[in-house]
Amino acid sequence: MIEFHLDGRSGVSPYLQLVRQVRQALRLGLLREGDQLPTVKEVVAGLAINPNTVLKAYRELERDGLVAARPGVGTFVTATLADASLAAHEPLRQELRRWLAKARRAGLDDESIEAVFMTTFREAAEEEDIA
Repeated sequence: MIEFHLDGRSGVSPYLQLVRQVRQALRLGLLREGDQLPTVKEVVAGLAINPNTVLKAYRELERDGLVAARPGVGTFVTATLADASLAAHEPLRQELRRWLAKARRAGLDDESIEAVFMTTFREAAEEEDIA
């Protein structure tokens, strides 16, 4: 089961953070069809957020066809976002972990690492768009 977390410094609304976390878990194969999401009550207790925030996230995921609510039972995954490239994820994750370790040894903190990554990510995407 997925365990949600919120980043108050991200500037992203809490409901959207929940949606993104579910979508990422689906993309990485961490959630599969038939898996149950935490109940609204569990998420509220774990994150100390408004139940309407969780409901809004779950409704958006349902509109996207990724989950389905079963009244009195819970919310269940109905589709996946993982594709054939899933097998390539683990070697890439290991390589990224090595890069993160190098960045930390170089003295970068979390915000600096994120800034370097996101800037490089955007630049690479722009270069691909041009090519």
